Amino acid sequence: MEYRIKIGNVYELPLPDGTNAYGRLYKEYTLAIYSTRAYSYNELPNTEEYQCFIGVYKDLLTDGKWKVVGKRAFVNEEDAWPPPQCVVSANGKGSLYYKGVISDCTYEECKGLEIAAAWDRHHVIDRLMGNSKWENSMRKPQP
Repeated sequence: MEYRIKIGNVYELPLPDGTNAYGRLYKEYTLAIYSTRAYSYNELPNTEEYQCFIGVYKDLLTDGKWKVVGKRAFVNEEDAWPPPQCVVSANGKGSLYYKGVISDCTYEECKGLEIAAAWDRHHVIDRLMGNSKWENSMRKPQP
């Protein structure tokens, strides 16, 4: 059974240590991962404090393995866009990716941003458990 994707849905991501991470769905299949780990959605604070924003493959949101456990609506449609990300070319030059548009930028504008990528389930779980091997394998912008 395939589940319908709705902006603002909160997904429960079971972790190997028995806790759960929670991610709020933004546009472009991006999950804003809450800073809090919990055993149930009811323990999640009502604040929108995120550890990171991770683009994921669409099927991860529809296959039912990550359950929709809540919905936190956005104030307006503009707020549902994830923050800018960095796209890195083969020569190491970074560009800004925001709202579906890639634009030129300086190294300083791009250096600390999340690298634009679509993550698979095991990559997300590894990252949330503190294993940075996938993140470290991504090309970073060069000055």
